[in-house]
Amino acid sequence: MSVITLTSDYGLVDHRVASMKGKILSWSEEVKVVDITHNITAYNLLQTAYIVRNAYKFFPEGSIHIIAVDSFYHKSRKNIIAKVDGHYFISADNGITNLMFFDIKPEAIYEITLNNRFDDKVIFPATEIFVPAAMHLYKGGLPEVIGRKIKSIKDVSFPRAIYNEAEKMIVGEVMYIDNFGNVVSNISRKFFEKYALISGKFTVKFRNIVSSKVSDQYTDLVTDWDREQESHGKSSVIFNDADLLEITIYKGNVSNGASSLFGMSTGEKIYVEFE
Repeated sequence: MSVITLTSDYGLVDHRVASMKGKILSWSEEVKVVDITHNITAYNLLQTAYIVRNAYKFFPEGSIHIIAVDSFYHKSRKNIIAKVDGHYFISADNGITNLMFFDIKPEAIYEITLNNRFDDKVIFPATEIFVPAAMHLYKGGLPEVIGRKIKSIKDVSFPRAIYNEAEKMIVGEVMYIDNFGNVVSNISRKFFEKYALISGKFTVKFRNIVSSKVSDQYTDLVTDWDREQESHGKSSVIFNDADLLEITIYKGNVSNGASSLFGMSTGEKIYVEFE
């Protein structure tokens, strides 16, 4: 049986998340509902894309993912179902699909049309459109019954790292800062290794941080586990569990992690120079 996941920028203080769950349970008390997160910064699609992209693959194939971020209703903006990698993603047509799956072609995309019966008077799309669509799919219904297949959706470009041939340098940028204050770039391991294998020697530069070593784990900088505490607060560059280049402070958090200590924020440039 599939799972329904919820992702939103609603936070946990207001009634909105409870309203979605209540609506789902009113259709079926047996459904498994899992929160991915409701702490997305308001309207932040890039943050949403990073989190959902790295979470959905751990759910069973056929799972249904409601993404209620930047989801205000307007009759000129579509709400869509995207079938990608064996999963269903329900959201507003605000560019989130292309941000999440810049490298994966959706199997099909549908404009949700079930809201037409409400004469476009939609107050809260999450409960009036997203949940009914999700429950239709959950019960085995075909997306064609509640939507029409479309080819074009809003395209918001994912910021891609580039290689500057003249400078022998990868130019990337900070795309995400996690709960530990780790600074995540858009430089993938695959892209990095493509040029590192040719040159061999490299230097990673995050603002005033310079490193010629990239680790695979946060604990790689601990050389003596009996003296592990001495490593607290030390910085390192790693490939994280999403295989993206990141700068981290060992045992850091959002107030004393890499982002705060080095004053870095999303959009800042990161460089990998090759010799």
